[in-house]
Parts: sequence; structure tokens; C-alpha cells
Amino acid sequence: MEATNPHHSTLLNDLSPYIYGTTRLGHDAIPFADRVKTAHAAMETGVWFHASNQYNSAHSVLRAAFDEDRTKVPKLIVKLQGDSMRELGDDLHNNLEALGLENMEIGQLCLGTGALARDFARGGECYQEFLKIKAEGLVNRFVLEVFPWTSETALQALKGGYPQDIVDGYIYYLNPLQRFVSNELWELLNEQNQPQIALRTVAGGPVHRLRDVPGAAWKPYIQQRAVEIAPIFERSGVENWTDFCLRFAFSFENIRASVGATASIDNLQDFMYYSKEIVPLPEGIIEEIGALQQYWSDQTDMKAELWSM
Repeated sequence: MEATNPHHSTLLNDLSPYIYGTTRLGHDAIPFADRVKTAHAAMETGVWFHASNQYNSAHSVLRAAFDEDRTKVPKLIVKLQGDSMRELGDDLHNNLEALGLENMEIGQLCLGTGALARDFARGGECYQEFLKIKAEGLVNRFVLEVFPWTSETALQALKGGYPQDIVDGYIYYLNPLQRFVSNELWELLNEQNQPQIALRTVAGGPVHRLRDVPGAAWKPYIQQRAVEIAPIFERSGVENWTDFCLRFAFSFENIRASVGATASIDNLQDFMYYSKEIVPLPEGIIEEIGALQQYWSDQTDMKAELWSM
């Protein structure tokens, strides 16, 4: 059966529209002190943070910034990984210890494709374990991370109604160049009014740079999609790519926030400026990009090897 939750329309409404992504705080080529300064600048804005202990030394940067002013520690979405509940629990405690926290507001369930994902898809024992984690006060809420190659897990679980009391929303790459859930899952998420968080706001940078500068796009498919999206961006009348991308994400009523990473205070200020008042893009622009994303999903994304995109 397909289960719906009438309360989901109000979940995650407390998120800041822009969430500061900390990926680039782990870039060791940038002096540590400069990265701490950027973290402080983001803390001063009052926005939520998105963090992971996968981001090299990013947690060390955050810990240094947090320890200097614990009154400004933001609410966090933190990635939790593991192929079993034991592994995921260990990762939870490692993240809390590294950041100097007693609990986290939102845990991002990164279940992969192994045993834990299969248990989640069929409504297995993991759900009782997630309830225990909440009851212990370690995590207040969960969101489920989705990629093309994990969309089937989320789809099966949603059709069974299993995540209803555990998962408050779904988080995945969503920007003009990427919509990293399957077409079927995209439709079901929106039919059920499931709250969603868009990752990777600007898809890696300005679309003209991704299109025209060799090496700017981290994979060839990004450059190829930039070729198709650039004319749409130009016709939209929106002058700034960050503005365009935020407006794109918030053209979908179930999107609660967009996560954009940067180590640059100037780029952070751009995110803050354009997220103050976000106006959805014209319907025709959204339909045009949506048709491309539906095609890309079937022809490329769903056929991709794990972590190849």
C-alpha cells in the first residue's frame, strides 16, 4: 500500500532556507585558520549547518570554531553511515565526540545498498533501533539520504509506510543539473507531500564555468548538462547563478531547504543574500528543466555505477 502522512506537510519547517554545507571546510590546501574564520562567519548568520566526518578535516575546523563560542553552535544535520545498526551507532557517537556535542538535531541516514538498507526497505528491526536512538536523546529527527542507486530502498519503504514515524524528510542532490532520485520516487515523494532537502545548491559552480572551463566540471556529464542548461538560464532573465539555483529548488513546494557548500566568505554572503526572499522560477522554465531531468534520470542516473556520479 502507499501510505501518506498528513502531518508531513509541517515537518522540517524550522530549517533555515539556506543551510551551510561544510564540505569545503575539509580542504587542507586552505589554511586552517582561514577555514575556522569562514565557519565563524557562517555561525554568525544563524543558519543550520550540514556536516559529515567524511569531509577530511572539516570536523576539526568546526570543533575549533564551536569551542571558541559555544553560544553560537548551530543546529546541525549530520551524516550517519553504516551497513549495520552497530556501525551506524558507532558513527553517531564518533560524530558527536568529534564535534563536542551531546546530541544532534537531525541525523542523515546514509544506508548505502547493503544489509541495513535491505532491512529498512522491508520495514525490519532497524526501525526499533532508530526509535531507541531518539528515546536516548542522541538524535531528535532523521532524514533519509537518497541517490539514484538507493532510490529503490526509499521507494519500497515508502510504499510500505514504514518510515512514517521515523523519517521526517528526504535529502538528495537537487539543482538544475542534478535530480538524484528516480522518476518513480520523485513522483511518490511529491504525491505524499514528503518534506525534502536539496543538496548541492549550485551543482559545483556557475553554469558557464562548468560548460566552458576545462576541468571545472568534476565529471563529463556535468559539463554536458551545463551545455543544455546554460541557454535556459540565459532565457530566464535571472542574472545570478546562485539566485537561479535557489529559485529552482524552491519552485517545488515540498522543498524545505537547500544545502550549499563553500569555504569562501564572499560565496557565503551570496547564499545569504539570495536566500532572503526566494521567488520561484516561471513555470515554463521549471517544466523545461524537469523534462531534461526526467530524461537524464532514465538514460544516465539510474544506470550509473554506485558513487560514479
